[in-house]
Amino acid sequence: MNRRFTLIALTCALASSAFAQSAPPTPKGGVRLTSVFPGGSGPDAVARIVAEKLQAKWGQPVIVDPRPGGAGVLGINAVKGQPPTGNDLVVVDVGNLSINPLIFKKLAYDPEKDLVPVAVLYKTAFFVAVAADGPYKTLADLLAAARQGKSLTYGSNAVGGPLHLGAARLESAIGSEMLHVPFKETSQLYSAVATGEVHWAFGSIATAGPLVRGGKLRFLAVADRARSQALPEVPTLEEAGGPKALDALTWVALMAPAGTPPAITGEINKAVNDALGQADVREKFATFGFVPSPGPVQQVVDLMQGDRARYAEVLKRVKVSID
Repeated sequence: MNRRFTLIALTCALASSAFAQSAPPTPKGGVRLTSVFPGGSGPDAVARIVAEKLQAKWGQPVIVDPRPGGAGVLGINAVKGQPPTGNDLVVVDVGNLSINPLIFKKLAYDPEKDLVPVAVLYKTAFFVAVAADGPYKTLADLLAAARQGKSLTYGSNAVGGPLHLGAARLESAIGSEMLHVPFKETSQLYSAVATGEVHWAFGSIATAGPLVRGGKLRFLAVADRARSQALPEVPTLEEAGGPKALDALTWVALMAPAGTPPAITGEINKAVNDALGQADVREKFATFGFVPSPGPVQQVVDLMQGDRARYAEVLKRVKVSID
């Protein structure tokens, strides 16, 4: 009898062990999404939408902790040395992963050594924005003025940022020179475009869209291969008479501390992709003009490397170096 119970107990123990080994390696004890973006911004809102879905799926707290500043350094530094258990993730964008390593002489992190990719949250295209009551009613008007040597200006929210370098790529593609005017904040930038202080700037639906809806700005074209589903009436650059095959996009991704096992990042990737595929999430993203981008972990790597090569090329002409 004792031997029989011993065999039953051993069988149960083995079954329990096998179940534990086969259970998905989700983070235990809560997850923190440290964001390099300010609270209340579009990327911050997106992070909270995804965090809510992950919390429901995992049955444990998933909180968003905004730590903006220092071109993403503050947020990334808060995560890069954490235990590689999947409990600490960071929300970053193309600037933090692909551009900063090219323009900072001394960068406090190495995105390829200090972090590992997890998932892309969304992509969004930039639009050419001008003053609604300004002289440029079409992209052709704007580009003709630039080619004629008129003293055109374009703005951005940061020297060496995606808006600046995206505009510089367009400038190079049409073979003209325009004056770059940087601003500290996107609100200042688009107010300046609306009043005619600068002639144009790239902007997204999330950042410049409110002034478009308010009748202060006009979108002339979208810098993408296809029209935006959110604003299908706006032509692509090529359709509007601009250069072919030129896109200006930004994207936001989740990264984890270096050393986080692929089994954990893979499981988080699946959970994020599941959230991005849900109808209510896609609907909420659409209000910002963001396109959910579910895909494998490798998608982050491909975007990082592809955009780094693209921006390295434009930086050969636009000399940007930050100490």
